[in-house]
Amino acid sequence: MTSVHHDAAFGDDERRAAAYRGDIFLTAPDAATQAFCGFARHLIEEAFDGLDPETAQDHVPVERYVEILADLKPRFIHHPRSKELLRAVLEQRGCDLEQTYVDVPRLRTSTSGGYLTSGIAYAWHPHRDTWYSAPLSQLNFWMAVYPIEAGNAMAFHPEYFATPVPNTSASYNYYEWNSKHRAAAASQVGGDDRPLPRPTGDLDLRDPLVFVTPVGGLIEFSGQHLHSSVPNHSGRTRFSIDFRTVHVGDIEAGRRAPDVDVACTGSSIRDFVRASDLAPMPERVVARFDDGTEARGDLVFGGGEAVRREA
Repeated sequence: MTSVHHDAAFGDDERRAAAYRGDIFLTAPDAATQAFCGFARHLIEEAFDGLDPETAQDHVPVERYVEILADLKPRFIHHPRSKELLRAVLEQRGCDLEQTYVDVPRLRTSTSGGYLTSGIAYAWHPHRDTWYSAPLSQLNFWMAVYPIEAGNAMAFHPEYFATPVPNTSASYNYYEWNSKHRAAAASQVGGDDRPLPRPTGDLDLRDPLVFVTPVGGLIEFSGQHLHSSVPNHSGRTRFSIDFRTVHVGDIEAGRRAPDVDVACTGSSIRDFVRASDLAPMPERVVARFDDGTEARGDLVFGGGEAVRREA
């Protein structure tokens, strides 16, 4: 059963172990998360050039909105300040920066009223990150950049954490996704025909867990959790930051969430870099995830472009 912890006095080792069991951690804003959100707001407001970003969708054609996001999101991902601020967030949480590896921080948008729900502003159906070739030891972090409400937040479906869900992940290969489908996000405006893993059977989603967190308040959870976007009818676009971590000691010791229904191939493990100095994932760790599909595409996500790297 999932337990939800509010500002729990756990050390990072204890927190990770509980997250692998399905627990969710809510943490109040601190100076590090507030600085990260403040930097994101600066880039967002610069990109929207005088428009209120939360209501800009009411004032620009959707094609122009996509152009703005297509420039803004990679800029946020690649900005050196984003990496500095992310490291500060992890340090504030007591993470061992030598053992903790992190992927790029992403800026997400959820527009209101069906304005843009595909491609670069995809409205997420119920899914596990592990269906998308995420390591079972992956932990996710999410925080709102502007105030949110229940009608534009994120939903969890914790009853499925350790329960198999029929899904299409068997057709998903991470390297193939990087080379063939990732770059097409900005072209998916009226719909999204990319092969995104999803449930195939009926799910009971009537009683989700929805957390209305303050700006800079972190939600930490396992990538194995089934979660989705709340359909946004709030009248305001939601902006959020998310990033993911793995702990190499946990990987090597076999500490992770349960694998109940993952059938995808490939792995995002090469996307993670050491939090202390951005060094790449050690090859001894990468080798644990090799499955013979490494020649099918690009091995590493480049945050706007995929990059080939030798296995």
